[in-house]
Amino acid sequence: MKIYEYNAFPNPRRVRIFLAEKGIDGIEFEQVNVPEGEHRKAPFLAKNSFGTVPTLEMENGTCISETVAICRYFEERQPEPALMGESPEEKAEIEMWQRRVEQTMFNSISTYFHHGTPGLGKLETYQNEEWGKKNKEMFLDAMERMDAHLSDKIFFVGEKPTIVDITALCAIDFGGFVELSIPAELKNLTRWYEAMSIRPSASA
Repeated sequence: MKIYEYNAFPNPRRVRIFLAEKGIDGIEFEQVNVPEGEHRKAPFLAKNSFGTVPTLEMENGTCISETVAICRYFEERQPEPALMGESPEEKAEIEMWQRRVEQTMFNSISTYFHHGTPGLGKLETYQNEEWGKKNKEMFLDAMERMDAHLSDKIFFVGEKPTIVDITALCAIDFGGFVELSIPAELKNLTRWYEAMSIRPSASA
């Protein structure tokens, strides 16, 4: 079993943290040189026609891409510790917050990177600076919303980390990479972030 990734990117990091939280090891990782366009060449496109990382290749040659789909595969293979919920209610709540965090935080900071900064340089075939600025605003607004949500919570859902916390952590760290750190006044988000950052999985 092998995961193709570019370890400087936040999506592959989400999978690595997920695996670390579940205590799953023995997975081979192969780096795909995205800045040099390796993900757009025939050998990799044969595994994932969308040309995205991470991509999981199983022993039988089947390839699964999309971060949450890869995490779901490992969750089903090894249910404990549950990072995507146990009861129907908890699974639904985690799915709800996962989508909210992914759409308002993770996707907006990624879009800002590609449109509001030099992004991947020569690999950026289209950039819209105004759209980049709008997503910067959306990311900052999302952090305020998440700060309010965390006012009476240790983690996003329940009393232990879930895939939601992993997604939020990677979004915020990517925000720091493009100089959009958590505003000092967001005390709840800062407290949560510090707690997540010291977990051993955060360095996976």
